[in-house]
Amino acid sequence: MSKISVLLKKVLLVLLIAGIGLSAMPITSVAASGLADEADPPRQQMETARITQAYARLVEWYNRQSSWMDQSDAIIARVQNLIEQATARGLDASAVQAALNAFAAAVPNAKVYNRQAGAIVASHPGFDERGNVTDVRQALETIRSLHQALKTAHDTMNGTGMALKEAIKAFIEANRPRE
Repeated sequence: MSKISVLLKKVLLVLLIAGIGLSAMPITSVAASGLADEADPPRQQMETARITQAYARLVEWYNRQSSWMDQSDAIIARVQNLIEQATARGLDASAVQAALNAFAAAVPNAKVYNRQAGAIVASHPGFDERGNVTDVRQALETIRSLHQALKTAHDTMNGTGMALKEAIKAFIEANRPRE
């Protein structure tokens, strides 16, 4: 009986080890996926979503830039009128006049680049009417050229708008009535 129990224990031990070994193996078969199976569509969707978002931000930048450029002539005329009024009252507005002259000189060149950006937005290659990507390569080129036109318009102003604003603030502060 001891031989049978020893043999039975060994068989049971082998079956237990075999069961543990088989349970570690997968039951289903695994098939390798191709290069363009499931990994690319989510990545491509993410990429097109990012491109769409970038285009929307650039169009928003273009709209803001165009808005103030449309108002630039009125701004120049208004500030010039205020300078003339201040000069008539005997105040020194030469710093504001210099800042206004620099601003007025930069605006026409900046408008050229803004119009280029407007042409890109109007034609929107690679995008549909709602701003969704239709062709990734064209859309990327559109984003690059639109960004460059907007940035060049901004750089052409060379901070003259902020300089004008600061000159006006300084003039007001210097000529504020004292109590």
